[in-house]
Amino acid sequence: MPPFQSVDRQSVSPSLRGGAVAIGNFDGVHRGHQAVLETALAVARQRGIPAVGVTFEPHPRDVFRPEHPVFRLTPAPIKARLVEAMELDGLVSIPFSSSFAAQSPEEFVERVLVEELGIRHVVVGWNFHFGQGRHGTPQKLIELGDRHGFSVDVIPPFETEDGYTVSSSAVRDRLAEGVPAEAAGLLGWHWFFEGTVVDGDKRGRTIGFPTANIRLPSQVRLSEGVYAVFAEIDGVRRAGVASWGRRPTFDNGAPVFETFVFDFSGDLYGKTITIMPIAYLRPELKFDGVAPLIEQMNRDAEEGRALLTTFDGFTALDRALWRD
Repeated sequence: MPPFQSVDRQSVSPSLRGGAVAIGNFDGVHRGHQAVLETALAVARQRGIPAVGVTFEPHPRDVFRPEHPVFRLTPAPIKARLVEAMELDGLVSIPFSSSFAAQSPEEFVERVLVEELGIRHVVVGWNFHFGQGRHGTPQKLIELGDRHGFSVDVIPPFETEDGYTVSSSAVRDRLAEGVPAEAAGLLGWHWFFEGTVVDGDKRGRTIGFPTANIRLPSQVRLSEGVYAVFAEIDGVRRAGVASWGRRPTFDNGAPVFETFVFDFSGDLYGKTITIMPIAYLRPELKFDGVAPLIEQMNRDAEEGRALLTTFDGFTALDRALWRD
């Protein structure tokens, strides 16, 4: 198989043309999105043509409502990692803008799907809309497919085993509520983020808990508190505990994600690492001095270590994503 390609619409190689494409924003690449992508993959393998995801960057909500940026579950690089892990051949990211959104449904199909991608099959979710005023619907896409010679699959809403409809908003809500395990149940993988370790006040090392500090985008709505986490550092997965919040015992400042990695002593400043919150241990608290804080941090570390040592909840997609 040729290597996976993550490209924009101006860089589509001949090897990605003439394929079965799955179209959507795919923020989160949750189980509903996976049903769309897996259908395109199955059609492609059956017909012997490329399997390609087609998505939009930036998120349309950031274009139309920039004053309320969306909590991105999967920024573009992570979205591409997930699509690659699902074994599609490529992901085409279409730059999204108000002028792009203003084209008619017919123009989108003719210019992007037919002329640029030469598609033979397309898969979309039941609520997919496209073109000016969102006038393009799945039924409209079927009609245009008949006109231009490509077939269409429309995937119905994806429901969990207990009848809950999966959506990106539901995943965001679970993370904001401090229940990452429930978010993982909707995603089909454990949510993670990547970040560069920055200088902190180095207070942690003076109390026996040196931390790797990462500043997250302001729109991240992860519940503040203490988590048991896995951290991928230089390709190796390690266990740890982390505090996400404002350090009320000390300065109550801007929120920082501070991770104490068990049994690790290397220098991480400037490195990009991956953090996977597995379980919410407790809310962030204000302590009456350093001594009770250290006592609680020892309890957090003990609880986190015990939980992660016995953790066996990795999904097939988790294992495909994480190298260790």
